[in-house]
Amino acid sequence: MDNKNFAGMMDELHTASKKLVKGYEVLSGIQDVEVATTPKELVWENDLVKLYHYKRETPAKCKIPVLVSFAIMNRHDVLDLQPDRSLMKKLLDEGLDIYIMDWGYPKQQHKFLTMEDYILGFMNDAVDFVRKSTKSPKIHKMGICQGGTFSAIYAALYPEKLKSLTVYVTPFDFSGNECMLYKWTKDLNVDAMVDSLGIIPADMLNAGFGSLKPSADISKYFGMVDMMQDEAKLSNFLRMEKWKNDCPDLAGEMFRKYIKDLWRDNKLIKGEFELGGKLVNLKNITMPFLNIFATEDNIIPNSSTRPVMKVIGSKDKEEYAFPGGHIGVFVGGKSQKELGPKVAQWVIDRS
Repeated sequence: MDNKNFAGMMDELHTASKKLVKGYEVLSGIQDVEVATTPKELVWENDLVKLYHYKRETPAKCKIPVLVSFAIMNRHDVLDLQPDRSLMKKLLDEGLDIYIMDWGYPKQQHKFLTMEDYILGFMNDAVDFVRKSTKSPKIHKMGICQGGTFSAIYAALYPEKLKSLTVYVTPFDFSGNECMLYKWTKDLNVDAMVDSLGIIPADMLNAGFGSLKPSADISKYFGMVDMMQDEAKLSNFLRMEKWKNDCPDLAGEMFRKYIKDLWRDNKLIKGEFELGGKLVNLKNITMPFLNIFATEDNIIPNSSTRPVMKVIGSKDKEEYAFPGGHIGVFVGGKSQKELGPKVAQWVIDRS
């Protein structure tokens, strides 16, 4: 190595060292990062599930309330990650009256909870609470990912209770194999998992999701040295990491039916899925329906979200193609500028 190259290498090492020192100082100054800071109050709960009502400073433009249900395997906090990246705050600002379900953290005593418990029990109880407390015979329902699938099943069984249904990045047709998740679940020995574990550990599921795009966990750290120079950017990164690492375990019996009947046997879109002894017919979804999908979704492909449009009974039905990925629907800039206002207006127009 000649002197010029050696000098250049030493300059790079010196610059990197200075950045690391500065980054450590910035990191040391961040005591904690908070997520889900939009004010809300607990209005209903049982031993596991809670229901919150977001506070408003002004009267809602839409008098009919909205009930939001996120995926059970993740926390709903990503919908309110921080004030300038919060789908919930944007919907509030646009005039909606919003309630949100918190599915809680199942323990071993909850291992026998079924899909019936979650949909016919917890979700139905929450819907009835909102209907009764607001004196609204029908309410607007929103569901995200797995929560969207559960909300659609609920809507097919209780169409008389819902004014509209909005789903985000929601799987309906599980027959495809273009995504590793869809291949993985078809070969999963879910009976052995549930019978031996009872509760399905979140760490096990996260490892599976991590395998969908293994390069993502590596590439996100490449820019860390530069990111650590900016407290705001670093705080944003830490909030997302905090959310990703705060995943609940899953009730075994719910997971068993969810994987076998939907992901493996694809019964929902076929019209063969039963819940509580009742056949779930998606044609019974007759209320206005908005289906939001992410064009670059590597978790729930568009081929899984879009087929529902052909089988539901709604005459007032609409698709929204969001230009981004699965999580970008909630935290991206376009979510704040375009998606939130669009969804809020769509709901208001149907109130």
